[in-house]
Amino acid sequence: MTQPEQPILAQTRALLASDPDRFASSVFARLFAMRPSLRELFPAEMGTLRASFVDVIDHVLDAIGAPDGHGELVEFLAQLGRDHRKFGVVSEHYWLIYDALMSEFQFAFGNRWTPEVEETVGQAMLLTTGVMRGAAESAEGPPRWHARVVQKFRITRERAVIRLIADGPHPPYAAGQYLETQIPQWPRTWRNFSPAIPSNPQGELEFHVRAVPGGRVSGSIVRDTAVGDVWTFAQRHGTMHIDPARPALLIAGGTGLAPLRALLIDHARFGEPAPVHLFYGTQNPGELYELGVLAQLAGANPWLRVTAVTENTEDPWWLTGGTDPRGWGLEVRYGRVGEVAATYADWRGRQVLLSGPAPMVFHTALRLRAAGVDPDAIQHDPLN
Repeated sequence: MTQPEQPILAQTRALLASDPDRFASSVFARLFAMRPSLRELFPAEMGTLRASFVDVIDHVLDAIGAPDGHGELVEFLAQLGRDHRKFGVVSEHYWLIYDALMSEFQFAFGNRWTPEVEETVGQAMLLTTGVMRGAAESAEGPPRWHARVVQKFRITRERAVIRLIADGPHPPYAAGQYLETQIPQWPRTWRNFSPAIPSNPQGELEFHVRAVPGGRVSGSIVRDTAVGDVWTFAQRHGTMHIDPARPALLIAGGTGLAPLRALLIDHARFGEPAPVHLFYGTQNPGELYELGVLAQLAGANPWLRVTAVTENTEDPWWLTGGTDPRGWGLEVRYGRVGEVAATYADWRGRQVLLSGPAPMVFHTALRLRAAGVDPDAIQHDPLN
């Protein structure tokens, strides 16, 4: 990156920041004007997508200006290109979005649109669309695959377990990863969900879903999903894993147990792995829906220890008849799962995996770091 290009990139980022939604709206308006049929590839409500779109462009401009940011940027854009296959984006569409971007930048810059600005911005946008296009063209496996719901049961009014079987060939995923998921009730809307069992040749899948307040997709899964529904899956993501040679601490909040459950089941393949201590927490005792499975897993695997944690000692009226954690022979503690786990023992030297609501993961990581746990030893999925 030459010196004259640096201020141009800074100006371009400032332009984006001045009114990001207007910029994104105008780019998409230009795109749909060039090819009206492309509108059908996008969800009806595009506010979140527009925000993400501007974030990507801003990240590209920032990384291009950084002296050592190009390697990370290329991989970031390559992953985006692979991800966008699920929308039905093909090679020619990248040229259209390049034209739409350059036209909007020219309009936004106005009389400041000089040949130097055009060259700098053009190179950045060519890099963006070119890397994405190349990665999409070279990606292996289908852009989408499908699975059919064969069983659903409600755990509580907010939680449900969904079991599916893949329709035909399906790419494997690693235990602990999450899958881009689309349900028939919300076409063209994608969310990430973590399977609660490892991948298997039969194509069996299991998801534990909580209806997040205000969450359209998660709420619809808990309320509306029925046997026979066909779900669509795309890319798999995530790097959470357990090294069998090192002791591990796992902390799960609610349905955040799902990826850790898959990892534990997969971990049981090893003959004598290092000790693992799982803290599994919910707000109320009756929401500890997986204690039976965990008790069986711990009983068959001496390396696993499970501690159940609830914030309340008694269930509310609507959970009457729920699980009594004391009935499974597991240790039970009371409080917030992250606080209980962080103060339970000295966890320095352990690999740590966190999964659950973003606030729980964030504050648990802070407490563990304050207790001396190496931040590099703490794994969790990206926080939304």
